[in-house]
Amino acid sequence: MDVLNKPDRDASSEQDSAVLEDVVWRKFDKWVLPMCTAMYLISLFDMNNIGNARIAGMQTALEISDSQYTMALTLTLVPYFSMELPSNLVLKRIGPDRLLPAMVTMWGIVAAMQGLVTGYTGLLFCRFFLGLTQGGLFPGLVLYLSSFYPRERLQIRITAFFASTSLTGAFSGLLAAAITKMDGIGGKPGWAWIFILEGSFTVIFGIFSFLVLPRSPETARFLSPEERCYVVSRLKSSKAISEDERIDDFSWIEVLRAIRSPQVFMLCIVVFFGGTLLFGLAFFEPTIVAGLGYTGNQAQLMSVPPFVLAFLASIISAFVSDRYGCRGLTVIFFAIWCIVGFSMFYATTSQHAKYVSLLFSVTGAYASAPAEITWVANNSAPHVRRASSVAFVSVASNAGGILATWLLGTLSPAPNYTAATITFIAMSIGLVVVSSLNLMYLSRENRAKAQMRLSMMKHDEPEHLGDRSAWFVYTL
Repeated sequence: MDVLNKPDRDASSEQDSAVLEDVVWRKFDKWVLPMCTAMYLISLFDMNNIGNARIAGMQTALEISDSQYTMALTLTLVPYFSMELPSNLVLKRIGPDRLLPAMVTMWGIVAAMQGLVTGYTGLLFCRFFLGLTQGGLFPGLVLYLSSFYPRERLQIRITAFFASTSLTGAFSGLLAAAITKMDGIGGKPGWAWIFILEGSFTVIFGIFSFLVLPRSPETARFLSPEERCYVVSRLKSSKAISEDERIDDFSWIEVLRAIRSPQVFMLCIVVFFGGTLLFGLAFFEPTIVAGLGYTGNQAQLMSVPPFVLAFLASIISAFVSDRYGCRGLTVIFFAIWCIVGFSMFYATTSQHAKYVSLLFSVTGAYASAPAEITWVANNSAPHVRRASSVAFVSVASNAGGILATWLLGTLSPAPNYTAATITFIAMSIGLVVVSSLNLMYLSRENRAKAQMRLSMMKHDEPEHLGDRSAWFVYTL
């Protein structure tokens, strides 16, 4: 009788799993993803609104030169990337539900204080502590989300919060245009109110996030016990988390294994190139647009369309990448967009054509970045190795950001930015080349692992191999 009923039980079990599969990720998309998206969106407003404040009169009011402005941007990024690895390594021990909201609250206070500075020294002080308090957020969010979603569902979620970078570029211009109308209120200039209002909102949101952000899938209050068990089972089967929690304990050996992994090394190069492009456009796109003949609020508003297109391209490409598992091809495809955009900017003298070129370059830089960081998170295990890998590539990205601030801020004069544009073209080509090499390497490793699985059993394999295990299939 039991044998006769077994197919019915199996069918019922499959049906229950299908229902849970639909429900649990939707709950995470409702409770976890919006918080991560909002945190990153706010961080970018507070990091990049200095560009909007600049064209609203900050540089003139503080009497600082172009090289001093560039130094202020650089001083933001140095403590920023110095915090990324330490923060990721302690994230699990302290708890993301405590550490991430604490970061938000602290940098919100610093961001608002920028509106109170009266000279260059005060601005440098604020930018240093802004970078110090923000540094761990991006790698922390990537690591946090990678513990909530299976690998094949991760890019669209990372894109959802990373695409907020393009939304920041779009709405920061609109918001700045509105806020600068407060010029003179309270004796403060319009550019100061940009910092004060946006920073104050960040503080309020940081306090709120302490109450909402869950620590882990196992402790999420909005999941039933059955849903928690299912999530943990799915995450283990997809290699998003380890089957044995002891494997995820901190180990310096895993940190070293991360940087020695060929795919991590190559992706550090990829993300360095991509970060240079991304930070350059994030910090200077409003200034570039202003150099094309647009002034005042018109320059703020004309900076919006490239970022809107970048947002749409990011979302569409993430669906495709998750559906077909094509991280590398996504990076290569949008790197070609960058080549086209920067080549147009370099080759033409038409102001309209230069503006059109930004549609290509901004979209290419912003849409390739989520695929780059997801590619790293997908192919590193166990937890400490993944935490280290994500932090290493984030450091590489910010190192590219430092280079970008000097290329566009001092070393390459406006409005043509000739040396910077040539460098960006070379880096875009480098993105294609190194991404292709990584794609070939991972494909070769997957073929070798497939052969190993034919000749051995899983229990015959040594423990603690992580992503080097024959049963860990790399995402291409």
